[in-house]
Amino acid sequence: MSQKIRIKLKSYDHSLVDSSAEKIVKSVLNTGATVKGPIPLPTHKRIFTVNKSTFVNKEAREQFQLSTFKRLIDIFNSSPKTVDALMKLELPSGVDVEIKV
Repeated sequence: MSQKIRIKLKSYDHSLVDSSAEKIVKSVLNTGATVKGPIPLPTHKRIFTVNKSTFVNKEAREQFQLSTFKRLIDIFNSSPKTVDALMKLELPSGVDVEIKV
């Protein structure tokens, strides 16, 4: 097989991304493939500004921030055993996984 597999992980919680990346790396290394990563990608921050009061105090505002954390993992020299290990892997529900072959 010997193709490059690229895995992108996204989550709002950095600890979930790190733990799931660690699980993926351990399971892939057990199958004998080589791994490059996890590489941290830039954090995407969305900031929302909301008025505290609806009518009276226009200058009183609150800001909220929503951060998206991303990691990238490249797998080289993969075998069918590696793909099976990735398919059987249990990851937390707050993590979005994209796999490209």
